[in-house]
Amino acid sequence: MIRKLFMLALCASFFSCAVSRKIHTEDVSLHFQDEYIISPDLDFKGTRVGGLSGIDYADGEFYFVCDQSSNPRIYSGHISTENQQIDSVYFDDLIQLQKEPFPNTVFDLESVRKLTEPDAFLVTSEGYIENGSDPGIYKVNTDGKITTEFKIPNYFTASGTQKPRNNGVFEGVCKSFDGKAYWVAMELPLEKDGAKPKIYPTHSHVRFTKYDAVTGLPVRQFVYKLDGIAKLPINFFAVNGVTELLEYAPNRFLVLERAYSAGYGSNGNTVKIFEVDATEATNTLEFQNLKKASYQKAHKSLIFNFKHIKDQLKSGIIDNIEGMCFGPEMNGKPSLLLVSDNNFNSFAEQVSQILLFTVDFKNKEH
Repeated sequence: MIRKLFMLALCASFFSCAVSRKIHTEDVSLHFQDEYIISPDLDFKGTRVGGLSGIDYADGEFYFVCDQSSNPRIYSGHISTENQQIDSVYFDDLIQLQKEPFPNTVFDLESVRKLTEPDAFLVTSEGYIENGSDPGIYKVNTDGKITTEFKIPNYFTASGTQKPRNNGVFEGVCKSFDGKAYWVAMELPLEKDGAKPKIYPTHSHVRFTKYDAVTGLPVRQFVYKLDGIAKLPINFFAVNGVTELLEYAPNRFLVLERAYSAGYGSNGNTVKIFEVDATEATNTLEFQNLKKASYQKAHKSLIFNFKHIKDQLKSGIIDNIEGMCFGPEMNGKPSLLLVSDNNFNSFAEQVSQILLFTVDFKNKEH
């Protein structure tokens, strides 16, 4: 009995060090407004609407990316709001990704951004590492044709000696604050860079890489430390990773982390948003192995834990939230919208939920 109590205390000690708990609102604060659930039976142009792993907003239109690799696609539509509540969501177009000239590439799309150039989008794909298919960053036109493939460092490739983890590579993408580049975030560390997050503290460092918008070449990179697993897994599986990022000021970001622990049914997700300052972070672009390098990582502060709004959600579920974007202003404040990937309801009761927030940026340009 004494040994059991000791082990529980030890686990609690490890757990408290592995995850961020204290909320910091000195720089940014988020205010929850509403939740909208997309019907799991909604069909649009011959496709089931689900697997929504990314969201973006531009010129009054919203864009959603679906991560179904057998039919990778982008939806466009509208989210109508009234009194800071979501009134309705409807879809008006569908872009199905054409695999030519990449017939053997697996497009596991995870994020989407509408570009300022006409009829163009930027998408990220995790590929299929176990099958030798590289992750990628692509420009896509409204016909679904890939017009540009970005050059990625060798350590991100499926054959790279750093060994990217399957389903853990390019998960999030955003435009740089000055509009001249794009930031791309990994979900999980490269195998030789660090361990996957655990219930106890680990050296789980992922790379955020900046790509020039004109050349498509990487120009800078910094390191971000993942939180640990938030719940002790019951069925021996747990994961935590970055699912999205937004640069709201030079070298200042909102970063979305989503953890999942098996065995809790629809209550297995822990979702948090962090404010991140990479101003003094080392440029690690040329670092081949983070374990063997000395560097300054970005500083992160927890600004929102979704568990605090669970009782306000119609679904009662904090789902697999993977997409995040700024939306139109509401009462003079930026709005923030998030979307969940329901995995087409393949694991437990899951929903495609859209969450609406307003944002207070304090003493900073945004």
